[in-house]
Amino acid sequence: MVPLLLVLLLALLLFGLGFAVKVLWWVAIIVLVVWLVGFVARGTGASGSRGRWYRW
Repeated sequence: MVPLLLVLLLALLLFGLGFAVKVLWWVAIIVLVVWLVGFVARGTGASGSRGRWYRW
């Protein structure tokens, strides 16, 4: 009975890990798209030069 429970626990853990990795990939893609849109759509400054759209 104990080995069966361990196998089920391992399967549940691996399923949860796979789901978390998939969610993290989607978050990374969304952040990349937002960064690219901000990079392309940045405004011009008072001197006519294109400045950064973020502050760091």
